[in-house]
Amino acid sequence: MDYIIREMKESEFPQLEKFLYNAIFVPNGVIAPPESIINAPEMQVYLTGFGDSINDKCLVAVKDKDIIGAVWTRIMNDYGHIDDETPSFAISILKSYRGLGIGTKLLEEMLNLLKVSGYSQASLAVQKANYAVGMYQKAGFEIIDENDEEYIMVNKLNC
Repeated sequence: MDYIIREMKESEFPQLEKFLYNAIFVPNGVIAPPESIINAPEMQVYLTGFGDSINDKCLVAVKDKDIIGAVWTRIMNDYGHIDDETPSFAISILKSYRGLGIGTKLLEEMLNLLKVSGYSQASLAVQKANYAVGMYQKAGFEIIDENDEEYIMVNKLNC
């Protein structure tokens, strides 16, 4: 499939709302939460003021001028927060484009961008049942903590 990966334009930042909702892992047999869930304070940390900090970075996968996937990082107090020097990941691929390697490519490109930008590590939180756990491990993320539902993972970028 033909698509390109590029930096998200500031005028496109409002689309992160759609991608944040699509990033929510919904296990088989579970009803998806309402879209209004992204208005919860713990979800808004991924969106509010995005682009205002030099630490805010976003890459998108584009097919035929449409954004079909996004990966963004920022230093925020989210589920995967490690410290105030470590950017946390959010990644989302539209459902009809999942399983095609787009998420892996976005992840790799963002890890490279963070590395050349001077960050020493990046973090994320992922539900244990999420199929993406394997993708993160293949990309060099290691589990550093966990609770009943999710793993906290870190990628040491300069190792």
